[in-house]
Amino acid sequence: MDCVFCKIINKEIPAKIVYEDEDLIAINDANPQAPIHLLLIPKQHLKSIMEINDENAQILEQIIKLAQKLAGEFWIDEKGFRLVVNTGNDGGQTVPHLHFHLLGGRFMKWPPG
Repeated sequence: MDCVFCKIINKEIPAKIVYEDEDLIAINDANPQAPIHLLLIPKQHLKSIMEINDENAQILEQIIKLAQKLAGEFWIDEKGFRLVVNTGNDGGQTVPHLHFHLLGGRFMKWPPG
């Protein structure tokens, strides 16, 4: 498979890993848009949020819990943060593997893009 996130998960491409368990990996974004910009990635290859179904929906709960944990560890839990999932070309998804952006450490403007 020619997926950059799958290659990171399989340790074929280096990345700054900040968390890993059997289902998820979290890395620093290579092109950060905030002082804290982490990518929370399920190890199971799902192209986008559109592939979530009854059999794999538990991954969303795991990602939310990981976002809470990392927000606390990176001291952005109290001031606030943004958790973003881009879907498809118009949504800004550049890697066809489901992932969430955890951004913090500065005020987030609205609208975002």
